[in-house]
Amino acid sequence: MKISLNTIRYLDKLYNSAGDPAPDGANALMERIGIQLGAIEEVIPFGERFAGARIVRVVSSDDHPGADRLHVCKIDDGGKQEGAKRDEQGLVQVVCGAPNVRGGMLAVWLPPGVTVPSTWGSNEPLVLQSRDIRGQVSHGMLASPKELTIGDSHEGILEVDTDAAPGTAFVSAYNLEDEIIFDIENKMFTHRPDCFGLLGVARELAGIQHQPFKSPSWYLRPDFPDMEAETLPLTVRNELPELVPRFCAIVMRDVSVKPSPVWLQIFLAKVGLRPINNIVDYTNFFMLETGQPLHAYDYDKLRAQDADSHGATLVVRHSKPEETLKLLNGKTITPNSESIMIATDSRLIGVGGVMGGADTEVDDTTKNIVLECASFDMYSIRRTSMAHGLFTDSVTRFSKGQSPLQNKAVIAKIVDEIRRYAGGKVASELIDDNHLGEEATKRGNIHPSVSVTHQFIAARLGIDMPAGDMAALLRNVEFDVQEDGDNLTVTAPFWRTDIEIPEDIVEEVGRLYGYDKLPLGLPKHDLTPPPHDGVLDLKTKLAEALRRMGANELLTYSFVHGRLLQQVGQDPDQAFRLGNALSPDLQYYRLSLTPGLLDKVHPNIKAGHEQFALFEINKVHSKTEIDDEGLPKEFMRVGLVFAANDKSAQRYEGASYYIARSYLDALLAGFSLTGKMTFVPLHEASFEGHELAAQMVKPFEPNRSAVLMLDKKPVGVVGEYRMAVRAALKLPARCAGFEIFAGIFDIVDTTGYIALPRFPKVEQDICLRLPADTPYATVFDFVEAKVAEHQLKQVRANLSPVDIYRREGEQQKQITLRLSIASYERTLTDTEINTLLDTVARSAATELHAERV
Repeated sequence: MKISLNTIRYLDKLYNSAGDPAPDGANALMERIGIQLGAIEEVIPFGERFAGARIVRVVSSDDHPGADRLHVCKIDDGGKQEGAKRDEQGLVQVVCGAPNVRGGMLAVWLPPGVTVPSTWGSNEPLVLQSRDIRGQVSHGMLASPKELTIGDSHEGILEVDTDAAPGTAFVSAYNLEDEIIFDIENKMFTHRPDCFGLLGVARELAGIQHQPFKSPSWYLRPDFPDMEAETLPLTVRNELPELVPRFCAIVMRDVSVKPSPVWLQIFLAKVGLRPINNIVDYTNFFMLETGQPLHAYDYDKLRAQDADSHGATLVVRHSKPEETLKLLNGKTITPNSESIMIATDSRLIGVGGVMGGADTEVDDTTKNIVLECASFDMYSIRRTSMAHGLFTDSVTRFSKGQSPLQNKAVIAKIVDEIRRYAGGKVASELIDDNHLGEEATKRGNIHPSVSVTHQFIAARLGIDMPAGDMAALLRNVEFDVQEDGDNLTVTAPFWRTDIEIPEDIVEEVGRLYGYDKLPLGLPKHDLTPPPHDGVLDLKTKLAEALRRMGANELLTYSFVHGRLLQQVGQDPDQAFRLGNALSPDLQYYRLSLTPGLLDKVHPNIKAGHEQFALFEINKVHSKTEIDDEGLPKEFMRVGLVFAANDKSAQRYEGASYYIARSYLDALLAGFSLTGKMTFVPLHEASFEGHELAAQMVKPFEPNRSAVLMLDKKPVGVVGEYRMAVRAALKLPARCAGFEIFAGIFDIVDTTGYIALPRFPKVEQDICLRLPADTPYATVFDFVEAKVAEHQLKQVRANLSPVDIYRREGEQQKQITLRLSIASYERTLTDTEINTLLDTVARSAATELHAERV
């Protein structure tokens, strides 16, 4: 947001609004802005570029004897330029190629020794000298708007339209002396749409310096002239009142479209806008002054869009399929179905609040115009802008939520301006399509009054300020404040859309008073420790357990691309889709953690990491899981993926499933959950009534994965991934993982420390021969349960796999498990361990038809 200090000073003086915004100089004002408003990104000494430029009168302009398109001009500088070479009449000779140069006109002269403004500040500034041009000496040059950096035109010299005496400094004639432009970061005004206009900034500068500000009368009490010319019919139909709460329009006849006054061209150049013509430039000027964007249509072009039309029509609607629109910037778009469009009865003519169409633009042939002053939904404008890559000054303002209560005042002012300076005549009644609601319209402001006490404000700011002083600070920026002892009833002016709750008043008082003046003492707080967050404690314990196993924690986005969901076999229709995604890669809420983890495997392998385990503890969502209030439920999950490249994979024997299973078993054991869970082959598991779990298992290979069951409910999955998933995400051959609901860990009291036995442990293997179709998990769970059932008291036992062996062609296999056991009370004997394993073997023979080898 670029702010001209001289323009603020001019407006304050013109409207008698406030005193000098920089009474102590520009540097002091910059410091105050930084303390109380926001960061200044750049300070541009705009006036310096015009140093030495003078306004002169062209006395004569004769054809150059040696060039067809050049003119030899004699100029009168009032004798002000020291050292200038003059003729007997005191005139200076300048050679000029501009087609519009003529005797009697006022122009801008850049004398020898002066830097051309368009090269000012560059690495190679152009400093003018007297030089011979085809036999005629030119002392400097007459400057075009482009060379003066106030426009793009360089086909002719700038015609000065102010009554300035020859020799007057250009900066003096156009109020550019000591002109400074502050480029203030937009983020400081994000919630303050009024500050995207010079009136709002001037009000804030007065407020932070404790000066009362008074808005101009035309802004507070708009007044419309009566119709002055033959009516030009106009119809407005607003089909989107919820997105366009107010739409004002009026027709003007017989306007004179021409270049803008020089002061207006300079003003637009200060803030980085390109002058076009007086009508378009007036709409930009009042947008910059009030923060309210406007748009002008060529009435006759608008009317011609509809065949057999008896008048012009503006329709506010969504686009229809396959409609296209050529914009003012030359770009042709196919609008998305959610964009707010402006159309006639038959075709689109603009993107509401963003940019107008090329077919109805105001140009040199325009005679009649339609002025539009509307309000658009800020969220819709943001989505449209992002979808089509259109970032305009209108978007900047509408996306902040401009107050619809100022529309009438702004359109009334520009109508008056065009009547005075462009010859326009009012040719229709004002059309005011207003959907603000009766309460807001009657109240005259967006939100109701806010009641707050003096103590409430003082306690939060840490200051002892009387209620009357607080009220004075607010009244300086045109709040209406009613005092009743220590109670304040505060009514925000109609342009403030951000004052809703007492805390907003606290912020306002603190900012106007000055945050730098607030006491620096630490606030008093109760030192009672806060209660533990059970969820946070659980996440911490889970993360610590997995980190101890060597896994690396990731924190990925909660959003994923729809393509990733499809690659792992999940249904995007089950996921919530974001209406305004941060980027095209973040469209959907994730249904599980596994896709995001798998997406990070290949980049890490490619980066040279040979083997690793990645885990994440985070939330997932699904359309199938909605609470009683219609809001999506959140489910905490723990996901882990192990991967190794081909070289590292040689270190591991057996299937990848067992590597992932070892991580899961260790995690469950650490939380004393091993005996409470059962594992079922994925291809045998049922997910009826458990849609979220069904989506979770989609990436896993049914024949090489198992489902973790708790109370006959699926709570997790462990295993390898389907070939299609591995191919789509370029996963290595050695890759497996698990994903489980974190809620299962809430069923136990997870202590942080379990003492180890002080006595030596004893290890014994048990090898069972049994039918080949008996699942390993069944055998492991059976042996583990029998050991727990028959083991000695006060011992710590751990069962782990050794190997699975099957000879080719045989219908039986051998599974070897190792029992590691130690007592907390004494040293165990081999006889005790053998007795325990003999008991387990007899039970296995009876129940599993297993033979001990």
